[in-house]
Amino acid sequence: MRAGDELPPLKIPVTRTLIVAGAIASRDYQDVHHDPELARQKGSPDIFMNILTTNGLVGRYITDHFGPRTVLRKVAIRLGAPNYPGDTMVLKGTVETVEGTTATVRIVGTNRIGNHVTGTVTFSIGDAE
Repeated sequence: MRAGDELPPLKIPVTRTLIVAGAIASRDYQDVHHDPELARQKGSPDIFMNILTTNGLVGRYITDHFGPRTVLRKVAIRLGAPNYPGDTMVLKGTVETVEGTTATVRIVGTNRIGNHVTGTVTFSIGDAE
């Protein structure tokens, strides 16, 4: 692994089940993540994915690529365009820095509207400290 290396993209179909299950798993019971009618009343065209689900998918992208000995140290993300049911989020990553067994990858996740998530993930590979 070297700075500048690109990770292969990961395509994630955004389904109602994924949105609702992610909200439930993260104990985020806000209606905009599970009730389409209440989401519309609040100005959204439909329910949308919460940040904790996105955060988990970003972490999965890194650990799936680098393997089971990957330890996430810092995940710093910012949300942009919402992920709605029927979207496909495509995660892409570029290695920014490598220092020994620690690296930082810049992440961008896009959907049909634009950038859903941007940020960085710092991780190490090897035994957990």
